[in-house]
Amino acid sequence: MKPAPFDYLAPETVEEACSVLTEAGGGATVIAGGQTLMPLLALRMSQPFILLDINRIAALQGVSRADGATRVGPITRQNAVLADPTLAKALPVLVTAMRHVGHHQTRNRGTIGGSVALGEPAAEMPATAVALGASVEVRSTRGVRRIAADQLYLGPYMTTLEPDELITAIDYPDWPAHTVTVFREVARRPGDFALVGLTGAVVVENGKIARAGLAWFGMGPTPIKARQAEQALIGQPLESLDARAIAELAVADTAPFDDHHATADYRRTVGGRIFTRTLSEALNLRQAA
Repeated sequence: MKPAPFDYLAPETVEEACSVLTEAGGGATVIAGGQTLMPLLALRMSQPFILLDINRIAALQGVSRADGATRVGPITRQNAVLADPTLAKALPVLVTAMRHVGHHQTRNRGTIGGSVALGEPAAEMPATAVALGASVEVRSTRGVRRIAADQLYLGPYMTTLEPDELITAIDYPDWPAHTVTVFREVARRPGDFALVGLTGAVVVENGKIARAGLAWFGMGPTPIKARQAEQALIGQPLESLDARAIAELAVADTAPFDDHHATADYRRTVGGRIFTRTLSEALNLRQAA
């Protein structure tokens, strides 16, 4: 099939883009990488009146540091994230997670903002934003607001973004240099969406867990923050930490379902096992043996 007719606009400033979104009254769709949108257009599952190409807006790309956070522009290509030295140093878990997003060819065009905005429940980037406590800056002609990543997702492909709002940055708060990366996913093939996935980071100070940020993907209708597990980890000494017990708390926060890829029981069972193994290996616990 071919896309339904639409008008194409390519503004060069954020202000122009926001004006178009406001005037369109919900009839405009933003395109950056187009990895998901182009097939939807071709199948006429998406039929916008206006296709708003934001690739010419220089202010929406690149990585910078500001106010104790790493700021990533939404149209920053996924392969650029992998190659960025600032991200490699400040957010190694983000880079680790990005290596599992799609394939090299799709990462050449795919953007980090597109993935975060889409909110695919089994995708790595939305869950990593939730795990690390990121905030999403959005703009419209009405002004600027910030949305905590764990408050952004309502359901599969449903977010709290308004039709006239444009994501202008994703801000990831600083984590200490000695932060431990926690990441694992189970997928049928490399590049596929995860059947079960875990992402996040843990900070150890003086032999105890000082900070934890963990989230699931593929374990419910949205990325899911492992709140009970995070709370239980804080203050725990490594020498007595029971990874299996923490895993049970983490799985209790999930809401997996049956689909043609896997059952809910499979996801719970595998989720508990990868949580235990991944945490044990990351922290060099005896349970990993």
